[in-house]
Amino acid sequence: MNIVIIDGQGGQLGAQLVKEITAKCQGVELTTIGTNAVATATMLKAGAKNAATGENPVVVACRKADIIVGPIGIVIADSLLGEVTEKMAIAVARAEAVRILIPLNKCENLVAGVAEMNIGTLISDAVEKVNNIITNKQSS
Repeated sequence: MNIVIIDGQGGQLGAQLVKEITAKCQGVELTTIGTNAVATATMLKAGAKNAATGENPVVVACRKADIIVGPIGIVIADSLLGEVTEKMAIAVARAEAVRILIPLNKCENLVAGVAEMNIGTLISDAVEKVNNIITNKQSS
């Protein structure tokens, strides 16, 4: 199972995802892609083994992903303060992967009907969804 985490800005969300997914999901190949070098470095410090930075790595990783996890902005061109390019957003949106998008109401993208939750709660829910997908694929 190939899981891709995409994050930008400071990479804190991605770093928390790396820690939680590594701890709770066994037998996965985890790839992290930062939209900038700081995000990539932060995810590497959190324990990511496979990491890259920028537009082309997002495009390539999305082709190979079974699950893509990141903030909802990864499917919106020009989000994350302009770090998500049109090619990145299209690659994530068109990927033949399950997308687990974390609804952060930042960067002028607000998600209606989603209650404000702290990052820890959102991360726990995302990791639970990843683990459920892995468990369901292994049992089929």
